[in-house]
Amino acid sequence: ATPMITYNLQLPHGPYDVAYPYNYTYIINEPEKCSKMTPFLILMVPVAPDNRLSRDTIRRTWGNESLIPGVNILRIFYLGLPSGEQASRIQEELKNESREHQDMVQKDFMDSYFNLTIKTMMILDWLTSYCSESPYAIKIDTDTFLNVDHLVKFLDPKAIPTKKDFITGVIIEGGEARRDRGSKWYMPEEVYPKRTYPLYVSGIGYIFSLDLAQKILEKSKYVKPLHLEDVYVGMCLEELNIKPTYPPSQSLFNLQCLPFDKCLYSKMITMTDLSNSELLYYWIAFQKPGPPC
Repeated sequence: ATPMITYNLQLPHGPYDVAYPYNYTYIINEPEKCSKMTPFLILMVPVAPDNRLSRDTIRRTWGNESLIPGVNILRIFYLGLPSGEQASRIQEELKNESREHQDMVQKDFMDSYFNLTIKTMMILDWLTSYCSESPYAIKIDTDTFLNVDHLVKFLDPKAIPTKKDFITGVIIEGGEARRDRGSKWYMPEEVYPKRTYPLYVSGIGYIFSLDLAQKILEKSKYVKPLHLEDVYVGMCLEELNIKPTYPPSQSLFNLQCLPFDKCLYSKMITMTDLSNSELLYYWIAFQKPGPPC
């Protein structure tokens, strides 16, 4: 379902005019996660504070850190502050959940659709601050099926050296700025005057090398913030003169949900637009022993 958004058209001065993460403070943090081991792959999952169900579903499915024997994988959920009348109750529950699972990071910005860019920059900042020795991370949405095994094979833990300046996923070329106010992706001309966006990777799930996280973060100091986080990362990449890498096959990353088929799903990395129950159901079917095809 598309969220209903009320627009405050004083856009550039809105509360989300600050993409750069240093203005915010950690409320929940896991600073030691990479000091005991260096994960090969970090799963970074932006999630709404009240979306406990998605977090639990992901912990039980593709977010299980011990999925691939011999490969260190780290799972982190990123969130801002809850809002509304239940905010203080939700915050208490988050602290308990964090004590139980130790896989959550929270900073003190309002968690909202418009602040997704802040969330992404915060993710890059966290990675750069605490896990800069790791080669790869994926930023992935909660309604997505992730074939971790295929992703790890694609990145290849045995490959030396690891990829640099690397980002891949569903690459959007010639994406047009939407001028209709009813659109979830509405972009006022005064915020972004050009007709088309630079090359960018769809925010549903993109994989990148950690050297690039630091470069994007540095460059973001000089690129005017935009609430479409994937477009904003694309703008930073353009300023860096770094082009996203096209995946070897278009079917590795999918923007629409295809009906579950074990053979099909075994050949792709992400499939999006799933409910929690679908994700769980597909995952159980996907894990059943026997050849996929």
